[in-house]
Amino acid sequence: MRITVDIKHETLELILKYTGEAKKSPAVAQVVNEFVRRQKAKEFGSLIMEGAFDYPCSPEEIQDLDR
Repeated sequence: MRITVDIKHETLELILKYTGEAKKSPAVAQVVNEFVRRQKAKEFGSLIMEGAFDYPCSPEEIQDLDR
């Protein structure tokens, strides 16, 4: 899908630098995909901590393992 967005020049330069892409469209798509992936992981982590899954560890044990 094609869209038009306004992105500050400085931000776009950083996106290109951090993604290693030479072209703008693939770089922006990579950043958007990574953002969505991280948000999903964050939501999943919250669900685990809330006990939404039958997980063999308590939230406290998970936090201890994460350190």
